[in-house]
Amino acid sequence: MTTEAQRDASASCRCCDENAVAKLLYTYAERIDAGDFEGLADLFSDAVITFEESPERVARGRDEAFQMYDGFTRRFPDNGTPHTRHAMTNVIVDVAEDGLTATARSSFTVLMRTDTFPLQPVIVGRYRDELVKKDGTWRFAHRHMLSDHVGDLSQHMLVDPF
Repeated sequence: MTTEAQRDASASCRCCDENAVAKLLYTYAERIDAGDFEGLADLFSDAVITFEESPERVARGRDEAFQMYDGFTRRFPDNGTPHTRHAMTNVIVDVAEDGLTATARSSFTVLMRTDTFPLQPVIVGRYRDELVKKDGTWRFAHRHMLSDHVGDLSQHMLVDPF
């Protein structure tokens, strides 16, 4: 294989890794909007979740991640979901040269609507993620959440997150 062919193969693998990391970020949004907190917690089985606005609040591992999401996020009895849509934007993934670690930066906007709560953005912020590739699969190692704009969270959250 020529040096140019090796570079092309490496770039192709890097693109695959970048896409796999982005897919993991989107899977997070899909699971939280579906009210699948068990599946959501699985994404953080070996990870730490931290918050810019509440540095003392830390969730480590799957069980604590599940407890956090289940204890914070309202799910409605009509369909078991939080009636939200997490729109993930501005996703930037940087895969390390070794192909085993990556960082990702993304923005989110959470839209919400119920029969008595008109469609509106309830929170806008950013995720700063560190990821590891384990057994060929990308996993969260650390997620840091930052809230930039907070709207009416009264129907979305069970507790004050700040």
